[in-house]
Amino acid sequence: MSARKKELDLLAISLMLLLCTLWGGQQSVVKLIAADMSPVLQTSARSVIGIALLSLFMWQQKISFALHRGPWRAGLLVGLMFTIEFWFIGEGLRLTSASHMVVFLYTAPIFTALGLHFFVPEERLSAMQWGGISVCFVGITIAFIGGFFNQKIETDILLGDFLSLLAGLAWGLTTVVLRATRLNEIPAAQTTMYQLITACIGLFIAAMFMGQLHVNWTPAVITAVVAQGFLISFFALLVWFWLLKHYKASKLATFSFFTPITGFMFGVWLLNEPLHTYFIFGAALVILGVYIVNHPRAQVKSETYPCA
Repeated sequence: MSARKKELDLLAISLMLLLCTLWGGQQSVVKLIAADMSPVLQTSARSVIGIALLSLFMWQQKISFALHRGPWRAGLLVGLMFTIEFWFIGEGLRLTSASHMVVFLYTAPIFTALGLHFFVPEERLSAMQWGGISVCFVGITIAFIGGFFNQKIETDILLGDFLSLLAGLAWGLTTVVLRATRLNEIPAAQTTMYQLITACIGLFIAAMFMGQLHVNWTPAVITAVVAQGFLISFFALLVWFWLLKHYKASKLATFSFFTPITGFMFGVWLLNEPLHTYFIFGAALVILGVYIVNHPRAQVKSETYPCA
């Protein structure tokens, strides 16, 4: 039986706010240099940097590199889902805006909560918490729909939005696999390594078959790829899996609804994407939903749902 997960404390909240800022900004950074380096190839390249940094970390911490001796089947599954998620993100960003991407991508907590409800009894949500998730989802929907009042709906945008939603589904299911398998019992660095290696190879092959290997190596491209490699592929992933190992995944995933707010702000700042009243109203609902889900009165005691 896995160790009992903790409720969110000040450390978890602080780390989640930092991660939300990093995750929210990455879509705008990827799209900013997409003309010089395809988003799919960017993810493959930053994974190389992440693998190198993570290897140094594992060596320093004396964490085993023998991934084949661990739950490698679950590791490969998580790595494959991670690769698929970022293929959806990369192709979606070529068709839709960073703001649209981040809104649909962060429906992931909905899929996580649904999956955990059936596979991890201790992570089931109360009616009040489901209500909070619904409020979050309504807020994100309102923030997204408002953008259509200022632009013509095009087929490419709709396809990009759909790919963004599929990316959210892949991310949500990845979290479920992590919690429901032995990956939850191994060091976070090993789980991260499964993902980075699979994504590095898989996305490079995808970029090759799609003819997206050309790169215009400008200072902006080099800076962006290196920053993504350190902050996203190494630091953020490692912290995220550490949080999943020590805190309830459903609470962490729902807290990440703050990311669309920071993501939209980065879109306005870096890409001059429009800011509208609907987004402000939707953002307020997102914050309210997060508050409801994490309110002490909404908590369900895990002993209510004993393990089978």
